[in-house]
Amino acid sequence: MESTPFLLPRLGGLLRHAAPRIFEDAIAPVAVFLLALHFLNVYGAIVAGLGFVYSMIGWRLVTRRPIHGILVLSALSLTVRSVLALASGSVFVYFLQPTLGTALVATIFLVSAHAGRPLAGRVARDFCPIPDHVATTGPMHRFFTQITVLWAVSFALNSAVALWLLLSQSVGVFVVTRTVASLTLTALAVTISLLWFRRTMGDHVAFAPRPTAG
Repeated sequence: MESTPFLLPRLGGLLRHAAPRIFEDAIAPVAVFLLALHFLNVYGAIVAGLGFVYSMIGWRLVTRRPIHGILVLSALSLTVRSVLALASGSVFVYFLQPTLGTALVATIFLVSAHAGRPLAGRVARDFCPIPDHVATTGPMHRFFTQITVLWAVSFALNSAVALWLLLSQSVGVFVVTRTVASLTLTALAVTISLLWFRRTMGDHVAFAPRPTAG
């Protein structure tokens, strides 16, 4: 079968593209929260985490750098969480919201796969510009349906682990362990997705050539 004229970026290129977002959205906020938790208290840490996210947005505005959608969604979500937690005086409420949100995302992914409109396809096209004539082919649609189910399972496991940690661990242990577990599950899902893609779609797309020396 003739390959579709579409070049998929190499893994190294995808990782270089994703690394800054992973740092901004996952690693740095946790570091700020833990630092504030050490010197202040849990409510000071909540305010510090919220301030960090908005400082990132402000820095991008000042330097005229693009503000990606994930950062905006993170800011909005964190704002709601922080306001509810500070108003109720409940730290449990602050950490329970993203856990329930992850469970909801898992459900939405599973429903989208069952409905024949897999969300994984839309998410993938946000990170990798897949042309319409490639994304709408039968093999690609089947792949995205299978991967959507995979990500639904990943999100469900993520939510279950987070809930167990929230009910059994201290705040500091919860924040660190949940972040490590979440990144590990996400990295595993990404790796399986890429390997699955290469195995099932190798006859339908072409891969970008490796750069040559000189």
